[in-house]
Amino acid sequence: MIRIMLVDDHPIVRAGLRAVLEPVDDFEVVAEASDAGEATAFATGQHIDVVLMDLRLHGAEPGGRDGVAATADLRALDPAPQVLILTTYASDADVVRATEAGAIGYLLKDTAPDVLISGIRSAAAGQTVLSPPIAARLLDRMTSPAQALTARELDVVEQLAVGGSNREIAKRLFISEATVKSHLVHIFDKLGVTSRTRVVAVARERGLVS
Repeated sequence: MIRIMLVDDHPIVRAGLRAVLEPVDDFEVVAEASDAGEATAFATGQHIDVVLMDLRLHGAEPGGRDGVAATADLRALDPAPQVLILTTYASDADVVRATEAGAIGYLLKDTAPDVLISGIRSAAAGQTVLSPPIAARLLDRMTSPAQALTARELDVVEQLAVGGSNREIAKRLFISEATVKSHLVHIFDKLGVTSRTRVVAVARERGLVS
């Protein structure tokens, strides 16, 4: 039996997932959570095989406890459940942060029910699960590593999209202003642009940020 926890801040989404998963003979939905704290509390000391995790959780501000933070917390537990991201967000920044936090897979919410069911079984077996658009994007990063933005560079690009000076971005990311400037030099070079405005425009065109 595969024991599953649902983490999503929308009750109707959790109810829909339950309706899809509970009829499956080898599945048992044992817990639900609406935020990172609830997810970690429910999972601590419990046997959970797979967590379906949304990325954007209610009340999670930039740098706050979103689905990525919850994923890292869950993967630090003993025993640690496998975390399968299920979200509408598919930017490079989201994918990179989720995988670096320990997620075993990344599916989009337009995934067909049978694909989701198969993905949960694969995750429980320790196998990577990726939606085709996500797999293609990760493959592109692997085949063009020199031009792929690092996770921290993606953080800076996302902050540029939000707006603010180098000093404000440095404060949000807990790094120095000089480090922000250094990242911007590399970002400009990799994206082939010469202005902050073009960084944001190109990043959005390429799906690097939401």
